[in-house]
Amino acid sequence: MIEYIKQAIRAIMRVLARIINKVSKGKITPNDITIFGLAMHLPIAILIATRHNYWAAGLLVVFGLFDTLDGELARMQHRESSSGRFLDSVTDRMKEIMLYLGAAFAAIASGNTRPYLVTWVVAACGSALLTSYINAAGDAIIQTRKVVETHAENKAFRGGLFPFEIRVFILVVGLLSNKLSYAIVIIAIGATYTALSRMMRVLRTLKVSNA
Repeated sequence: MIEYIKQAIRAIMRVLARIINKVSKGKITPNDITIFGLAMHLPIAILIATRHNYWAAGLLVVFGLFDTLDGELARMQHRESSSGRFLDSVTDRMKEIMLYLGAAFAAIASGNTRPYLVTWVVAACGSALLTSYINAAGDAIIQTRKVVETHAENKAFRGGLFPFEIRVFILVVGLLSNKLSYAIVIIAIGATYTALSRMMRVLRTLKVSNA
């Protein structure tokens, strides 16, 4: 079901990428889309901080799709590159930091909020960043041992229970249901599990390469 949804989203973004490419005559690049998507997460974070949850959720859905749009545009314009993948990965982490800062501010600003909720926001943000770090660090180490040739070829350390897309989805559900604190706790636990499972995959791969 999830894979079917992903394929449907990619198909829609492919059509949108063609429209953007045609209207702009190729002047809008994938990196332009990536940077614009990042910039739009600042007002989303502000909306979360000021507890305008429905608006935040709506914009998060729209601009969350830019992660797929820039990739489709890159393939269409034959501009896929290591620098583009790097920019995409870094901006995803920056987006998450913005969103969790907004959530932390909302938790602090609410008069009856207990301090432990802010602790969960920190845990969610830290665990989310850790999942990405383990993937990148695992790739780097394995590549030095010539187990794989390129980052694009190595997908063994990605995915897991709570990758980036799932974390954003849960955040959207939390905003729409006005249960953001519950969503943050779920993300913190799920992202921690994902980080640990990725770490174990890296260690198992290293063990095999050392054998």
